[in-house]
Formats: sequence, structure tokens, C-alpha cells
Amino acid sequence: MTQCKADHSVFYRHSSVGSVYLIVYVDDIVLTSSESHGISQMKQHLCNHFQIKDLGILRYFLGIEVAQSNDGIVISQRKYALDILKETGLMNSKPMDTLMDPDTKLLPKQGEPMSNPKKYRRLVGKLNYLTVTRPDISFAVSVVSQFFNSPCEDHWNAVIRILKYK
Repeated sequence: MTQCKADHSVFYRHSSVGSVYLIVYVDDIVLTSSESHGISQMKQHLCNHFQIKDLGILRYFLGIEVAQSNDGIVISQRKYALDILKETGLMNSKPMDTLMDPDTKLLPKQGEPMSNPKKYRRLVGKLNYLTVTRPDISFAVSVVSQFFNSPCEDHWNAVIRILKYK
């Protein structure tokens, strides 16, 4: 297999029969192919060299839910997003129609500094990962990411608004 230059945790093999992709994350592996024989062959090869456990068809990986059907594959981070809402106590909050308040311009050192900036960084990091399946929040998350070094209460309120966006 050839290691991908763009992502060193991805390996691939192309042949006239089809393509096989192997993605590694710590001790987890996702294996996919354009044809089933390629998957069987690779699983057998891995079994011969390592102790592995086949968990079957991919359903959940790194906080991403995977649903497969004859029509294609759908990925979602629904559980991940709900966990963030639970963690922040916003499960039953009123949803917002817009991601950002159009009347508020966020600036560095704007307002009272947060007493716990780690909480801000952790939550913005989680939102950044959520953009994998929610590209619609990418711009707003990139804006609040600019205040990692010294977040203020106004920045925190902007993050909470992103969480409330429907």
C-alpha cells in the first residue's frame, strides 16, 4: 500500500480491479474498497500479521456516525453535537435562526476577560471538529477561534449563539 502524502494516516492501493483504502487512528482502522474482494484480501493480510478484531460494517468512528444504504453513505455528528449541548447545559435552550448577531462586531479584548479561558478553548475546539459535518457553521467558528489567546465574555456569548443555531 502507498501512504497518502496529504494525510499520513491514510494508505491506499489502486489496481485494475479497484481501490482499497485503509485509515488508521491510534489502534482503530477503517478499511474500505470499491470491491469486496479487496477488503477480504486486506483483512486476511492484516490477520496474518497482527491480532485484529473485525467489528463489521462501520457505524461510528471518531464521533462520526455512519449510515450506509444502497443509495449511498450519510455521515452525521448528531450524538457528538448533543453531547456538547448537554455538557454546556443548552439541551432545552431556544434555537437561534442566525449564527452570529449582525449588530455585534467581535474584537480582541472586548469586554470582561473570561475567568476560565480553557473552557472557551475546549468548546471552540469541539465546534471546530463539528464543522466536519456542519460546514454551515465554519465561518462563525473561524471567527470565534481568533480569540483563543484571551477570550472575553462577548466572545463566549458568540460561541453560545453558535451552539443554539438550528
